[in-house]
Amino acid sequence: MPPKTANPSTKPSARQVELLEAAYRYALTHGLADLSLRPLAEAVGSSTRVLMFLFGNKDGLVRALLERARADELELLADLRRTGRPTGLAPAAEQVWAWLAADEHRALLRLWAEAYARSLVEPDGPWAGFAAATVRDWLDVLAACQPRPERDSEDGAMRRTLTLAVLRGALLDLLATGEERRTTAAVHRHLTLLDAANIPDGSTPSA
Repeated sequence: MPPKTANPSTKPSARQVELLEAAYRYALTHGLADLSLRPLAEAVGSSTRVLMFLFGNKDGLVRALLERARADELELLADLRRTGRPTGLAPAAEQVWAWLAADEHRALLRLWAEAYARSLVEPDGPWAGFAAATVRDWLDVLAACQPRPERDSEDGAMRRTLTLAVLRGALLDLLATGEERRTTAAVHRHLTLLDAANIPDGSTPSA
């Protein structure tokens, strides 16, 4: 996903894309909470003046970095939407968790967790809307993997909301403790219960 520029109608230059990628790698290691332009500029081989020119200001750069992080997240979601995606909520959630639990994604997900939390406590800052957007992204992809009768039912919406809550909670636990075996077992337990309680036609049971 290309970076946003100070002028949204202007296509980002090759230099801007290059600097954004370098800044993104820096953010994966150092986070965004205490981001300072001077050490960042030195680390990416640029200057604060150039960064300000290309991204408008620090908030503009943070927004571009969040868009870049979200692009990695959306890449996974796109994979699930392609032909051959898992059919059913439990198989989809199992595939999502395998991606979330992979060691190579830990830095990205720490950045995601930071941005998610900051968007809740600073709703008017550069983080604005990040948490809500990611919730919608994940609910949409889980919905796309549900059979249509289930997807369109109130019970189906409840199931994917609960599944997302379990995945998000297990992810935060994993990031905090590093205990992959325990958190994975908990996710699999939830998915087993989800399968056991599944109603084939997507309807809710009568009282």
